[in-house]
Amino acid sequence: MGIYHEYIIVGAGFSGLCMAIRLQAAGMDDFLILERNDALGGTWYDNAYPGAACDVESHLYSFSFEPNAAWSRQFSPQQEILQYMEHCTDKYHLRSKIQLNINVTGAVFDEASALWQVTTEAGHAFSARFIISCSGGLSQPAYPHIEGIGSFAGKMFHSARWDQDYDISGRKVAVIGTGASAIQIVPAIVDSVQELVLFQRTPPWVIPKPDKPISAFRRGMYKRFAFMRALYRFRLYWMHELTAIGFVVNTGLLRLFTKIAARFIRKSVKDEALRAKVTPKYVIGCKRILLSNDYYPALQKPNVSVVVDGIKEINAKGILTRDGVQHDVDAIILATGFQASENVSRFAVRGLAGLDLNESWRNGAEAYLGTSVAGFPNMFLVVGPNTGLGHSSMILMIEAQVNYIMQALQEVQKQKARYVVVKKEAQQKFNEVLQADLARSIWQSGGCHSWYQTKDGKNVTLWPGFTFTFMKKTKRFELEKYDVSL
Repeated sequence: MGIYHEYIIVGAGFSGLCMAIRLQAAGMDDFLILERNDALGGTWYDNAYPGAACDVESHLYSFSFEPNAAWSRQFSPQQEILQYMEHCTDKYHLRSKIQLNINVTGAVFDEASALWQVTTEAGHAFSARFIISCSGGLSQPAYPHIEGIGSFAGKMFHSARWDQDYDISGRKVAVIGTGASAIQIVPAIVDSVQELVLFQRTPPWVIPKPDKPISAFRRGMYKRFAFMRALYRFRLYWMHELTAIGFVVNTGLLRLFTKIAARFIRKSVKDEALRAKVTPKYVIGCKRILLSNDYYPALQKPNVSVVVDGIKEINAKGILTRDGVQHDVDAIILATGFQASENVSRFAVRGLAGLDLNESWRNGAEAYLGTSVAGFPNMFLVVGPNTGLGHSSMILMIEAQVNYIMQALQEVQKQKARYVVVKKEAQQKFNEVLQADLARSIWQSGGCHSWYQTKDGKNVTLWPGFTFTFMKKTKRFELEKYDVSL
């Protein structure tokens, strides 16, 4: 049977910590957090590359119930976010509830006992009445399928597995990818490397980042007058919500904004050939909009070259492009993102009648409210399918989902039920409406294919609306949408 706990939480990132804090506050203390890394933090532990920072303002990218008046910048660097998470862990006394270096490999629902049997890579066994997967949508690095990738004789690593012991100073470095990680890495390392070759498949839209230090006066004011900090967060919230209008209500607004963003490129990049390379041919917002003040300046430094000819192969000395040019380098950084839309479940999950989660998701992941999956009783997801955002803070979605899950757990107790499982028809109807909404969004109509979508073009990642609409839908646990086993 394994060691029993009422609730097992998989993952000690923002989602896992939020879930644990809410369980504890409700007196539901018999929980355990299993974390595969040797420290907590999830995404913010993994992504410790040079220049790593958030692209949502700190005062919005934090728990509503645990404000931090001491944020040093408008947009926090990775280390400061990690410190905030450590602070939350200590304040809410969660250290003893977290087991590190425990990589969950499987979870099987036993119908007879109505318990989840959880197995790990190291051979640990746990059983739980409820399992809550908080393993995150951006937790599995995506490695590119490039011929000869294993033959490189130099140093190669993914941006989310940065080798802190490797000194890139004075070396020739290749960066593959031009997404959110790359536009932070390139400016951070450009002055220390001898040469930097950036391999771009599709250029991103990059707009200025309104980042600056938060003055000691403002920090002091936020600490002394909590309502001032709350008002600032309120302002940030609605500022971000307004931008969603262009994504999901009137995409014509983003077509106008595309012209403004193109003007920013013309102003920032003087060389015509480079400007042509970095100007996207799709509507802004179709892929993730990136924020940076130093990306375009970095690309114009004399030791940087931007290569847009496709990569043919990686060999012992470096990278050979399709135009026949060999680029010899000392190190290759794979800034190639995460498995966000494919292979969504990080570990094997089997529910009622042995139903396999990845098999049921073979045509694209689906859930009810991104939280419950038909056929998988007493299992809940935080940051599940279609809960991602293109316009605001994921912490808002996490708190909404956790609120919904808490109601579900309390309802099971109240009903004295063995388990609850979302009805297949409820999940199907919800996703039909969701996909119809997505079809009208900029992500499906903007003329690009992004990591938001599966290979077949199905968007399984983003929420097609405002955060307040998701909060409204998750405000009340709808028992009528679930089958209850007594």
